[in-house]
Amino acid sequence: MKSKVYFSRDISPQTVKRMYELSQNKPTGKLAVKLHSGEVGNQNFLKPDFWKPVIDLTGGTVCECNTAYEGERNTTAKHLKTLEKHGWSKYFKVDLLDAEGPDLVLDIPDGKVIKKNYVGKNLKNYDGLLVLSHFKGHPMGGYGGALKQLSIGIASSYGKMYIHGAGDTDAFWTSDHDSFLESMADAALSVVRFFKGNALYINVMKNMSVDCDCCAVAEDPCMKDIGILLSDDPVAIDRACLDLVYAAKDDKGQAHLLQRIESLNGAHTIDAAEALGVGSQQYDLIEV
Repeated sequence: MKSKVYFSRDISPQTVKRMYELSQNKPTGKLAVKLHSGEVGNQNFLKPDFWKPVIDLTGGTVCECNTAYEGERNTTAKHLKTLEKHGWSKYFKVDLLDAEGPDLVLDIPDGKVIKKNYVGKNLKNYDGLLVLSHFKGHPMGGYGGALKQLSIGIASSYGKMYIHGAGDTDAFWTSDHDSFLESMADAALSVVRFFKGNALYINVMKNMSVDCDCCAVAEDPCMKDIGILLSDDPVAIDRACLDLVYAAKDDKGQAHLLQRIESLNGAHTIDAAEALGVGSQQYDLIEV
């Protein structure tokens, strides 16, 4: 049976809220809202006012984790200042999941590359998960979407190094590339299992640069905005986003974004996640 992916060409805060309201599979209980808080200097990340209507509707807590690279989010003190500077803590309840150790360790006995995932320990305080992703390129993963948020996004600072190094933190920047992508899929599987499927995913195809929101110096967007997607399947929603990029043949920026995604074998993460049973690449795109 194909997964359902809902799609709207209208990109606005109210449309995000409306699509959430239309969903038949809203996560229940105390809700963690995972999003990207944006590196200081980045001009492309989606700001609090864009996400505010849907976060207010859910009553969820905005959740983030520290980074593993130099910047303004790699320590708890700096990250909390960034969350304040960018307006997240002004408008929402905010939880830096790995603000204090020790990490929560999720076992992945059937992981292809890694058998453990190290996440912020505060994840255990939540019953459900809403993943709000800004779909765009990424300088290491090729692209960033729901699967990246589930894996690198929810991993602690140490966990990020562990995934990037394919299980060897000393190989943070030097691990085999496909093994890194497969490690992301393994980590995503562990988080999906942790929440027992009590999760929902929204991808917004806006401000699509080849660079991630983690880049303090990022290229400006190269493609025209496409729309908002919603699904309870993280594999299907990321696949649908890639398919929409491929379908945008008249967009002059398409080749540039696809070069970034394809040169880093970005779709391999989707293939690996599907092979693990995280979700399906077979979907029905339902325009709303």
